[in-house]
Amino acid sequence: MPTGMIQSKSLSILQDQLTHEFIACKKAEHYAQTFQNAELKTLAGELANCHKQRYDRLFNYLNSWQ
Repeated sequence: MPTGMIQSKSLSILQDQLTHEFIACKKAEHYAQTFQNAELKTLAGELANCHKQRYDRLFNYLNSWQ
């Protein structure tokens, strides 16, 4: 395998993780919009931000291999 390439198994795992982070972010954003309790709303918003940051890092990492 040429250097500078991601193995297909590793790529599959990274793509799955990217999908999981996207879904988790969207769910947390939804909860942040629907909670009435201010503390839960804030917590869900912070959680959404964490998942968004991880998604962005994975996305940028995968794009760096192009």
